[in-house]
Amino acid sequence: MRIAKRPFLMALAVCASVLTSCSAREKITTYEQLDGRQFGIPTGTVVDQLVLSQLPKATFLYFNTVLDAAIAVKAGKVDVAAYDEPILRNIAAKNPGLVVLPKKITTDDYGFAVRLGDVEIKNAVDAVIRDVHANGDYDKMIARWLPANGEPQAMPTIATGTNGVLRFGTAAVTEPFSFVDGTRQVVGMDIEFAALTAAKLGRRLEIVNMDFGGMIPALIAGKVDMIGACITITAERRKSVLFSDTYYVGGISALVRQ
Repeated sequence: MRIAKRPFLMALAVCASVLTSCSAREKITTYEQLDGRQFGIPTGTVVDQLVLSQLPKATFLYFNTVLDAAIAVKAGKVDVAAYDEPILRNIAAKNPGLVVLPKKITTDDYGFAVRLGDVEIKNAVDAVIRDVHANGDYDKMIARWLPANGEPQAMPTIATGTNGVLRFGTAAVTEPFSFVDGTRQVVGMDIEFAALTAAKLGRRLEIVNMDFGGMIPALIAGKVDMIGACITITAERRKSVLFSDTYYVGGISALVRQ
């Protein structure tokens, strides 16, 4: 746990008296109750800034991981945990007593990225995104990777090609989009999309696991051909990479006690 040191985040909510326990927090069921609440967020992220852009009275406690923040919500140490919506949904599915509010704090489009000018791979990714929506497979993917309860399901077997290699860069710490499963394989919704893209191109999929911050530099340097790990499409990033169509609408959401 770490308290923010920046001046605009110093005002943290505390329990008003020894007679009022931090665990005795008001139940939150709607977005409209969030402003002025104490949020738990992972340190080293910009989630606090995103929350403050919509909820200017929010205060913060900082944790090593989003899971630590979620555990703090369940224990009544903070009111809310804020982070990327699909990752919070994944945590809530595996931890009874927690729920993600339906209305997001911010909304973002997630996409895959290729090098500027690499229209062959972009067109293949976009075709895969269109195909899975048209044939109903997208709903199956959501059910597989973001179940209402329990763990994500097993990675399906997808036959790829032999006409070259599609090197897919990812950060396997973004469950359920990209993560390491019990067999030590990198799996997830983004990996499934990458495999389908490789099959569309007739190539063999090669997964390159790396730090999230190193993905765009690796793509630009030609070390990988395509990247994906719950990547938000932004105007700034568009200056450096070519994005696919949106394949998931996410954003920052709020996790509360059920």
